[in-house]
Amino acid sequence: MQGTVDGFSYGLITPLAAYLMACLGGALGLRCTTRSMLVARSWRAGWLALGSAAIGSGIWTMHFVAMMGFTVEETPLHYDKVMTFASLGVAIVMVGVGIFIVGYRGATGTALFTGGTLTGLGVASMHYLGMAGMRLNGKLEYNTFTVSASVVIAVVAAIAALWAAGQVRGFLWSVGASLIMGLAVSGMHYTGMAALRVHLHGATSAPSGDSPAAVLAPMMIGPLVFLCLAGVVVMFDPLMVMGRPDWSPAETRPGVPARAAVPHPRHPSRRPARRPGHRGSRTPQNR
Repeated sequence: MQGTVDGFSYGLITPLAAYLMACLGGALGLRCTTRSMLVARSWRAGWLALGSAAIGSGIWTMHFVAMMGFTVEETPLHYDKVMTFASLGVAIVMVGVGIFIVGYRGATGTALFTGGTLTGLGVASMHYLGMAGMRLNGKLEYNTFTVSASVVIAVVAAIAALWAAGQVRGFLWSVGASLIMGLAVSGMHYTGMAALRVHLHGATSAPSGDSPAAVLAPMMIGPLVFLCLAGVVVMFDPLMVMGRPDWSPAETRPGVPARAAVPHPRHPSRRPARRPGHRGSRTPQNR
């Protein structure tokens, strides 16, 4: 017997909330990835790790916010906590591998394709592992073609987002990239859910017990707190918000040695601008 599935039991509330969570995680993760490209190599791993955790937590939270609105009319739903949190770990690790590749190799060519593919596969793996943790009186079956389409969406979205992070074009650029990434991640989720069919085991009865929202909400407290803390880091780091380094790459200045550094105009050690008509000669007092 096929179950009656409803993915929007709260109307548009859960899709919109899920989209905002995907955008938040994407924005924080992309800004951390951008910041990693503007600091000394010794600090890069820390920023990349923070970005990986932010994106992984964001897409995981997005998935389960959306699942709050998912019901099967004939049976109650429960979630295995071990499997559910394992999907969070998989998301962070696989997204992290992709981001570290781009962070150390650059957002171009083979590194971008490899890193984006691994990040996209991490998003898709999180989704289907999270679905495997769902417990109900039946089994889940998927349409292979639709599942493949959802994985392609995740990979393309990840490649595009990491490319955008590598452009280092300021705060508004990253906001736009995170909005697109949130849309793609949400699209991947609902495409994957469109592939789902629930086949019930034997006789069914009316669902009883807590709603999916009541079951899932306590499990999301930890990732939500982490995203808030990551947001505080972003807000209080002006260089991450502006997307500009303390020191400009020396290669951009002809004739400057490769290992030299050119002070940024806003750096306090920078000399004040010369007054009009000043020719660089010393004043009589300094002669």
